[in-house]
Amino acid sequence: MNNLLDIKSPAQKTALAMRSDYGLEHHGLSNLHQVYWNLPIEALYEETVFRREGQISAGGPIIVNTGQHTARSANDKFVVREDTTGHHVWWGEYNRPFNTDKFNEVYDRLMGFLQGRDLFVQDCHAGADPNYRLPVRVITELAWHSVFARTMFIPCATKEEYQHFVPEFTVIAVPSFKSFPQIDATPGGTFILLNFDQKVCIIGNTAYAGEIKKSVFTIMNYLLPLEGVLSMHCSANMGKDGKTALFFGLSGTGKTTLSADPNRGLIGDDEHGWSDEGIFNIENGCYAKVIALSPTAEPQIYACTGKFGSILENVIYDPVTRRIDLDDETITENTRASYPLTFIDNAVPEKMGGHPKNIIMLTCDASGVMPPIAKLTVEQAMYHFISGYTAKIAGTEVGLGKEPEITFSTCFGAPFMVHPPYKYAELLKLKVLRYGVDCWLVNTGWVGGKYGVGKRISIRHTRNLLNAALDGKLKNVEYYTDPVFGFQVPKTCPEVPEDVLYPSRAWPDKAAYDRAYRDLAARFIENFKKFEAGCPPEVCAAGPKR
Repeated sequence: MNNLLDIKSPAQKTALAMRSDYGLEHHGLSNLHQVYWNLPIEALYEETVFRREGQISAGGPIIVNTGQHTARSANDKFVVREDTTGHHVWWGEYNRPFNTDKFNEVYDRLMGFLQGRDLFVQDCHAGADPNYRLPVRVITELAWHSVFARTMFIPCATKEEYQHFVPEFTVIAVPSFKSFPQIDATPGGTFILLNFDQKVCIIGNTAYAGEIKKSVFTIMNYLLPLEGVLSMHCSANMGKDGKTALFFGLSGTGKTTLSADPNRGLIGDDEHGWSDEGIFNIENGCYAKVIALSPTAEPQIYACTGKFGSILENVIYDPVTRRIDLDDETITENTRASYPLTFIDNAVPEKMGGHPKNIIMLTCDASGVMPPIAKLTVEQAMYHFISGYTAKIAGTEVGLGKEPEITFSTCFGAPFMVHPPYKYAELLKLKVLRYGVDCWLVNTGWVGGKYGVGKRISIRHTRNLLNAALDGKLKNVEYYTDPVFGFQVPKTCPEVPEDVLYPSRAWPDKAAYDRAYRDLAARFIENFKKFEAGCPPEVCAAGPKR
């Protein structure tokens, strides 16, 4: 906010109460109007409403509109290429190189742009395990982005901790600042620029808060593997017996929904690390897709859309009654809710757990041919982890239409992976073998035909299949070998109709099913060709056969 009239805001008197001794001048920021340091949620609510950035809805959540960007701008993300870190990076589609001098020019211009303006700072941490915790400073133009940062990352516990806070990485998000494509070599005015050498990320011309979250995740995906820790795009929960489970998958595949199980403790819904001590949440909050959210099928997440402290992105509401309509996709299908993990009744306070006993790889199969659950060998798990097959759901990225787009997203999160894929896969293999983990492939997509013909599998059936796997009820049942992919599929499962376990039975035309399955296998084989050079032969052989 460019406060030219010097209007007093609600939190101005307490703006410096939680200030760090490590000031913004260390980031090149100077001549600022007012800096609001580490404000609590209540004060940030007042600032958000005062600055007309959002409205308060029934129950207390803030509703905000992110403007032209209602999803991640994957094509606008770049990594600065320099000698100190460049040899670690998996350069290509997701880690596009950016010139150091160009980055410095954009950064300097951004510093000049921010002079005379108000800024919000949140000093926090990424990583619940103190042994692998990263101090992160999030500097934002918008007050509600500061709410988001305080919600999604782990805040300091005391005033003294804030005072002595020194960030190891800094994220600066300024939606009103644009780049110049002709000068800066960016595709458009929007940019997400990561500089691992200078330990800073700058984001411009997008108010979509997911860019802040995923930038920090990308940073952790670079740093943690260097310490032998597997960073993962997955959710995690814990049974009453203390046994943990991981759920890999892209947005829209069911990570958040399936891990928020009332019978299991939630460790986290999206990003985790796996060290030699166990697993830990990288975040402090959840960022759930809420379009058409069901109060019966997803009661825990649904309840969060009516609580003070939640942020609702691009959710439609009645301006008179302030009641929200989660079924309305007028703005986007990618409506989101950000809320503290503690809003989930059975959240694990420590956000940490032991080594997992089960790994679930979620795939949203838009072709409608994959079985609802299959048991994987270690080699098959590595193959499917590297492949990362799923369908991108409408709205989760800029440019996606209504129809799901079949895709292969390496490690179930390719846009956020910095190292070459086999680095993550090898860490996965070592940990699976060391700790005796069972690996499963679960289809949360379509049955009885492809998208537009069949229907999406019942979440009730998926939950029953998962519960059976996690409770060990599938250990002694009979399995059949899938003729195309070679993995093992259970013939029966408690509380699941037998026909559900045989996808071909749901298709009216068996020949059409066979053609669709062979076509999917061909896609797998073609996609994996680009990884063959870096993978052992046993992993390459673990894929489907024509």
